[in-house]
Amino acid sequence: MRPDTPAENADHTAEAARLERTAGLYPEDAEALLLRAAAHLELSGDRPAATALYDRLLSSADGLDDPHLVRALKASNLWEYDHEAEARAIIDGIRATAPRDPAPWVIVAEALESHDELEAAHDTFTEAVNLLLAEAAEPPYSTHPLLYGRHRVRRMLGLPHDDWDMLADTLHHSPVSLDELHDPKRVWSLGSDNPAELQAEISRLQAELGAYREALSRPFPVAVLHWPAGELAELLAAYPGLTAEYPSHEQHLATIEASLRELASSGTPNLGIVSGTVPSYEAFAASEGSSPEDVTLLPQYATTLAARGRAVAWPPQRGVACWCGSGAVYGVCHGV
Repeated sequence: MRPDTPAENADHTAEAARLERTAGLYPEDAEALLLRAAAHLELSGDRPAATALYDRLLSSADGLDDPHLVRALKASNLWEYDHEAEARAIIDGIRATAPRDPAPWVIVAEALESHDELEAAHDTFTEAVNLLLAEAAEPPYSTHPLLYGRHRVRRMLGLPHDDWDMLADTLHHSPVSLDELHDPKRVWSLGSDNPAELQAEISRLQAELGAYREALSRPFPVAVLHWPAGELAELLAAYPGLTAEYPSHEQHLATIEASLRELASSGTPNLGIVSGTVPSYEAFAASEGSSPEDVTLLPQYATTLAARGRAVAWPPQRGVACWCGSGAVYGVCHGV
């Protein structure tokens, strides 16, 4: 279930409970699953319970992949049920630590924006853009919301376009321009007494929201399984029957790239890559009542990882590191 499913069409409390149970079965995915559970709790109106989940993650002895993201989500949630002082303190802490991931910046800036703290939101978006994009030849896809959010706030503040705004304009490909999309008068028009004007604006907003959701969803109908070098060595040492499937790590990587290119040329959209780990694969095999040496489990395992949100898009954005983990830019690695 999508976390943004309307409450009248979903039991968000039950979905949160299901995700918590799943997190217990798959501890390696607990962070992503519990964040989704917290989102459902927020939608159910139980914001204190969502905060409890964020606190549970932050107190985890195993550490988190993205603690800044969890803190940002906690701050946004706290502000929505009258814990403004604590939310502001967390936001100040995130800005001070200057994370390199754009997601926490977007969340805290939008939290400020939603509470009419437009100057603070503008400063936060600008700090993030200067930190993450000052030396970028081309902004990664994940940073686009920073540029769009900054553009939106500047329009609301009545500020003139600058270089970052012009870059945002060039990245935005919707039929509705950013200037029109972020025009404050569009919001004011919703207060019109003319039913025709209201209906036209509502229809336009619905169309834009549909396009935005489609872009965010980015489903992965086909996700190819990738084993990092260390994991593949461990897998073959434990299950030598898989050696025929994986003669070498270099050939494994070449096969992945070739398979994805063949799928892309046949018109298959939204391709992705998931990285496996031996403990996770063993747990999956046990849940299926099968042996890890059963090669038919491998594509099923990949599909399961993708369904848990573990897939990354292929091909990588221009200028982004290659999916193989070499650290080299994709265009000079497997993208050659």
